[in-house]
Amino acid sequence: MARTGFCDSKPLLDLHKKADERRAPLRTWANACGSIDRCQPVEVEESRAAPVKMEPERRWERRLSAQTSEGIIMGFHEDSRTCKAGIDGCVEASVLLYPHGLQGLHSLHALVPSLLRHEVEIALEKLGLIWDRTYAWDTFLDMMRTQMRNSFPNADLPRHFTDATRAILVDWIIQVHEFLQFQEETLYLAVHLLNRSLRQLKVTTANLQLLGMVCLFIAAKKEESLLPDVSGLCSLMAHTYTKHQLLRMERKVLFALNFDLSYCPPLHLLHLLASVARCSATVVWMARYLLELSLLEGQCVVFLPVQLAGAALCLARQVLQECPTPEGEAAWCLASSIHVGSEATLLRIMHILASAAANFNSQETCATCIKFSSPESLQVSRHPGLNNAASLLAVCS
Repeated sequence: MARTGFCDSKPLLDLHKKADERRAPLRTWANACGSIDRCQPVEVEESRAAPVKMEPERRWERRLSAQTSEGIIMGFHEDSRTCKAGIDGCVEASVLLYPHGLQGLHSLHALVPSLLRHEVEIALEKLGLIWDRTYAWDTFLDMMRTQMRNSFPNADLPRHFTDATRAILVDWIIQVHEFLQFQEETLYLAVHLLNRSLRQLKVTTANLQLLGMVCLFIAAKKEESLLPDVSGLCSLMAHTYTKHQLLRMERKVLFALNFDLSYCPPLHLLHLLASVARCSATVVWMARYLLELSLLEGQCVVFLPVQLAGAALCLARQVLQECPTPEGEAAWCLASSIHVGSEATLLRIMHILASAAANFNSQETCATCIKFSSPESLQVSRHPGLNNAASLLAVCS
């Protein structure tokens, strides 16, 4: 850390230890309630096969351009044509679980919109992102719509900052986040706030670490229910900055961002896609690892969260090469319909993630690799498929 201008901090961010062996957080929590990990893989229940009455025929209306009037990335609407008489009694979930039942239907487009809506509603409810399934589809559309507001036109950083410096700072934020045992959403929001602050604030290199800590602190205020003391945060930076400097930087960041902290993390979309696609726990953990590697890559800021999530999930499936099943392939086709952008964009992101995963041993930023090498994460960062850079990059070609 000395070569980057950051303080060495304290030797407390040992990610090799188990969670219960690390030092306690900076203060005694107000209660003993454990945090709910909403990022655990979702198990699909058999109750999904309940009969659902088929809706009128619908067709996709994709709006991939950012200049649309409503800003909705994807949606569907009622078709003026009506369904045939024999379609009204079909069963949604049964068609998905047994795709051979589609052969007698006049059009697959009569089923996909209602199937996807049904699967999205179930997935959001399973992930704990909604309380009432009535508003699930509206919540999903809002998640897709709000991505356009916080996208970056380019990956250019301010003067005196490089991608390597930014990656080292993000790696340090990951270590502090892991030590404080914050939710995963807090990490993604903190890095997003850092990306915005670097482009809207004039920050010197000497205050770059302070900015990273402030972004993590602001994100924790939005996502967490229990917070460490401000003086404790200063101790994590070896008291290089005072409590007054940290609070003053917090005010500057909030004013620069106009107090707008809204953000749809790609992690939510990743779990949504994985739930719809019936992905295994190993695929989900591998995709989470690849997705977190994208936080270290400065060139990934120009992509939408749904693009990053889709690319991470697709690359995870390619790396693991699990045996396909008819039901799984049908579910994956359904999840693939939630796609924004071209195939070239998807392959470009996969190439970036593959390069980051293959070259982690030669980098100073290895916190994410250590984090996902634990038994709790199924040791996905040590998977043999990630060791050979040539074969991994060939997957994305």
